Amino acid sequence: MVAFGKRLKERQIQEWQGYYINYKLMKKKVRHYAQQIEAGVEDRRHVLKDFSRMLDNQIEKIVLFLLEQQGVLATRITKLGEWQESLQQEPDISQLCELKEAYRAAGQDLLKLLYFVEINAIGLRKILKKFDKRFGYRFTNYYVKTRANHPYSQLQQVFKHVGIGAVVGAISRNLGELQDRQGSYLSIYDQPPLRLQDPIIDSMKTAADRLTHSTNFLNFLAQHALIMQEELPAPVEEEAEDQKYHFMSLLLNLANTFLYMVNTYIIVPTADDYATSLGAAATVCGIIIGAMAVAQVFSSVYFSAWSNRSYFRPLIFSSIVLLVGNIMYAMAYDLDSLAILLFGRLFCGLGSARAVNRRYISDCVPLKIRMQASAGFVSASALGMACGPALAGLLQSNFKIYKLTFNEDTLPGWVMALAWLIYLVWLWISFKEPVREVEANGTTEESNAAGAADNDALEKGATRPLLICSQDSQQRDFDEDEDPDEELEEAMPDETKKPVASLASAYRLLTPSVKVQLLIYFMLKYAMEVLLSESSVITAYYFNWNTTAVAIFLFCIGLTVLPVNVIVGSYISNMFEERQILLASEILVCVGILLSFHVIVQYTVPQYVISGLIMFVSAEVLEGVNLSLLSRVMSSRLSRGTYNGGLLSTEAGTIARVIADATITLAGYLGDKLLLNVTLLPSLVICMGSIIATIYTYNSLY
Repeated sequence: MVAFGKRLKERQIQEWQGYYINYKLMKKKVRHYAQQIEAGVEDRRHVLKDFSRMLDNQIEKIVLFLLEQQGVLATRITKLGEWQESLQQEPDISQLCELKEAYRAAGQDLLKLLYFVEINAIGLRKILKKFDKRFGYRFTNYYVKTRANHPYSQLQQVFKHVGIGAVVGAISRNLGELQDRQGSYLSIYDQPPLRLQDPIIDSMKTAADRLTHSTNFLNFLAQHALIMQEELPAPVEEEAEDQKYHFMSLLLNLANTFLYMVNTYIIVPTADDYATSLGAAATVCGIIIGAMAVAQVFSSVYFSAWSNRSYFRPLIFSSIVLLVGNIMYAMAYDLDSLAILLFGRLFCGLGSARAVNRRYISDCVPLKIRMQASAGFVSASALGMACGPALAGLLQSNFKIYKLTFNEDTLPGWVMALAWLIYLVWLWISFKEPVREVEANGTTEESNAAGAADNDALEKGATRPLLICSQDSQQRDFDEDEDPDEELEEAMPDETKKPVASLASAYRLLTPSVKVQLLIYFMLKYAMEVLLSESSVITAYYFNWNTTAVAIFLFCIGLTVLPVNVIVGSYISNMFEERQILLASEILVCVGILLSFHVIVQYTVPQYVISGLIMFVSAEVLEGVNLSLLSRVMSSRLSRGTYNGGLLSTEAGTIARVIADATITLAGYLGDKLLLNVTLLPSLVICMGSIIATIYTYNSLY
């Protein structure tokens, strides 16, 4: 295993090495503080003051070099602009080609500068987390609060790369004007970005986007998938590396995601009618809908483990189980059995292969298109959620074939069974099992995943001694050629370097910031599930809506997902920090919940629709920024393996849905009159708790 400090040094540009954050020195300094505090010769105030001063000096060194290099690039671009002006007067093909190459060379140097900023930003985050973990002072909170919001903030220069965007724009604009075919557009500002074919422009924009985390629709949408990325950026020369993958297999994974979401929500408009037709209360729809989520809690774990060995076999198993589950769901009507209905939904939940779908994208899709694949995963989920209720609204026939009844209650089961049968045949014919690295290179997946744990001294801090007391280690504390912390990391048992082996081990790696983000994810999934699952019962009681009206309402709500993400990803995320959007979205979810309560006045359709829309849209915005922040504050040991960050978030969301659906059924015993307020009350309490927790950890979300 190569320690994070060594990997950081390997990724540095050789001629700029003196201007990077001195991560090695600062790590030694943290250890020195531990020794001094243990010996009783330093107090907390002095440690905080001294470490703050050292960080300020490191950041100032980075920023001054950054400004100097920006000035050098600006001078080069100015001279190239003068050259371009002269060529417009007297065009020369050979000189135009030279000018293009000169702009590309400037773009390559800008890429180097973007990587310089990104590596320093990662190093700063790591050393702040290491300090907090070692001493428990919540130093990051203090440091970010005092430095980031100051009018003379140098920290913002590093984390927000102030000024570099202008250089990216200048090179992009001038290279765009030198393109042979510009169409009918007046300038690059009028034409779509995809028309700029020069690869250096795409590379610059990708690098800049990675620094800001979400500056366009695709980036923002892809964050919903919580597919962990490589921690350190790849060197410039590795960006163009070609990696092969099987497009049809990716498409089959996305189709599985879409069909599963359709399967989940296709019964929502009719579940209450189906329950009453079998002699149960309408609010038993909560259990019917939630049965799928109950089984998914368990299926997510074994599918995640299974995907360590294969992708094809778990997808085949998933399709067969879903086929059987939907047939059971449909036949429960003629068998007059609520138990078979529930078992059918449980079978559908046992076929949830979303963990496989996510792992396939993470492990088998090339890095250069992984963002688009992740966005496709989220889009397939969103479209499935919208199409499920819409399809239910269309299935309004009522007829019999032999002894089988086909009506609005059973048709969703029969249609989905047919869909999974067709998918199963397509999967068998077209899916290509990717070659495992263990077969190609003789290495295991775990050996590749070990690199993800390179920086985890902070997670291992609880298992290593605070102070190494040997005289030799004290003497070489600041020896430039030795790093005791890195030696300790190398000496740690192999199991501490691998992905975690159980949910309990994963839980122990969760910091307060991660726990708060998982709480937020739980909250938003709980609120959304209450809104969607009880919609048929609530609207029938208050407004006498039929199945078609409920289906149209749910379809319209589901259609807001992609447009909302376009707005947030393309505009709002450029104007505000993710943590600001996070807190604002939580507050809006809370407002939506408050507006949904039925108080003294008559409950009206506009009140229900507007409050539901505010709640749902705010929760969708919240999900994107929540998962983006979660991927940033989560341990790198959770980036791969069975018990990864995606599985933890899936489990949090699935458990939220289970509890929400159970709440609906239990509240039904109090009567339809109280159902709305009783189910909204837990949502409100959890939402307010998440807002308080977010404020408490706000400055650590940086």
